[in-house]
Amino acid sequence: VRVRPLTCTETQRGDQRVVHSLGDGTIHVSAPRHDATFGFSAVFDAGTSQEAVFEGSGMRQLVELAIDGFSCTVFAFGQTGSGKTYTLMGPFTQNETRPAAPGLLGLMQRSFACLLEQSRSRDSDLALSASYLEIYNEQVSTHLVPQPSPPALGALAPSPLLYPQVRDLLSPGPPCVLPLRWSKTRGFYVENQLSVDFESLETITDLLLQALYPPPRAGSQRRRTSAHALNRHSSRSHALLTIHVRSRAVSTASHPTRVPQPSARPSKQGTLCFVDLAGSERVKETGSSGELSVEANNINRSLLALGHCISLLAKSQGKRTHIPYRDSKLTRLLARSLGGSGVTLMVACISPSSRCLSETLSTLHYASRARKVTTRP
Repeated sequence: VRVRPLTCTETQRGDQRVVHSLGDGTIHVSAPRHDATFGFSAVFDAGTSQEAVFEGSGMRQLVELAIDGFSCTVFAFGQTGSGKTYTLMGPFTQNETRPAAPGLLGLMQRSFACLLEQSRSRDSDLALSASYLEIYNEQVSTHLVPQPSPPALGALAPSPLLYPQVRDLLSPGPPCVLPLRWSKTRGFYVENQLSVDFESLETITDLLLQALYPPPRAGSQRRRTSAHALNRHSSRSHALLTIHVRSRAVSTASHPTRVPQPSARPSKQGTLCFVDLAGSERVKETGSSGELSVEANNINRSLLALGHCISLLAKSQGKRTHIPYRDSKLTRLLARSLGGSGVTLMVACISPSSRCLSETLSTLHYASRARKVTTRP
């Protein structure tokens, strides 16, 4: 769990701090009519640095597991404006010409550096590639992107932006919409998704920044964001960045002076997926209306489906019923991470403000249920 600092607006408004870290992974919420204590693997308070979050969350171990061939996933979830994107990526103001200060880099950039460092230190031939997509305006029980019916005579055509979309953020030009498929061998997957090879930290970092903050000449926005009362840069979609790691041991024992050659040992294929969930919202608090309100409802609907799957997975095997992964595109794509053979880290981001008490408690209960889910790596 990560607790962000009070914002200037919250301080000026007189909001009280109701969340306190007690150490040893324990967090206490104290407010009128609410007094609760929660226990987690780690709790990072408002003064914790980005580096301390990386080291203390077990992120380095997750990178090593991905190199060893495991499917690893990192979730960031919580209320809108609680610091999810900052935890994963660092400050929103960074771009290609103005990179973030080293101390502010998020889990993604630190993981890239760790991944490349490990590839150099190990006796292995490592091939790395990245894919990046967003799920925009999730709708339950929608298997493919629907084509709108022709409007009735005299009626206004519906905005294409309000239809559920899975978009590739790395494709050149305007992000393209892709269909979500299922097969017995692959499970749920996105068809025709672009995967880009990279060999350096600069390449993958620039790729990520171009996908999120394209230059003006690109002519289109990448990941969707909007401003509302609680967050000036609110993500309006769920984003999934997947690093594909393929490693094969190399051998120089017989000829030390020669170029290393691949050994006969089979290659390992692992993945490291970063999931930046759009924040849960109360329309009354955000002041959203029109298209923003529709987006908020779809965000909340997909998060509710995710929470329902987590609640069922947290039950003992004997009491567990069917897990409804098909209820949303988000849960379909995360089915393997949630209940499959992967290794998953969930970072719950919360606000300490008394005004956000309800959402904070909801996030902490959500995280408590998620902690009970076990997978079989």
